[in-house]
Amino acid sequence: MTTQRPSWDEYFISIAREVATRATCPRASVGCVLVREHRILTTGYNGAPRGVPHCTEGGCILRDGHCVRATHAEANAVVQGALHGVGLQGATAYCTHQPCVGCSKLLISAGVVTIVYVDAYPDEVAAELLSEAGVQLVQYSGQERGTA
Repeated sequence: MTTQRPSWDEYFISIAREVATRATCPRASVGCVLVREHRILTTGYNGAPRGVPHCTEGGCILRDGHCVRATHAEANAVVQGALHGVGLQGATAYCTHQPCVGCSKLLISAGVVTIVYVDAYPDEVAAELLSEAGVQLVQYSGQERGTA
């Protein structure tokens, strides 16, 4: 019996979706997996900073319609690299949602070269900065891109 293996994109997107199940802000469950050469470097989900009550415990803090208690998944994935000495240069980010401008800047500065996301979160400034930095932004379509 032959089982079809998932493509690399499908595999890492499914892991990002699983990582998102750990999110602690009820407004959105977001997950991010940073990968290089088909190896997971770090993961992140949206939740409060270390030592601060999560939204599920202390409630969301809303400013302009956004929860500012929670740190975004992409930022948490970059922080995990910093905490554990994992370089992210040349990595691909697999995200359940398109990164906002703040997370896009962090991913650019961390050396991420490609971002594959599922759900669109259109941000013209983020897209422009990613383009200027040469970071490829790809909406996941279920089709293999060839590399991860």
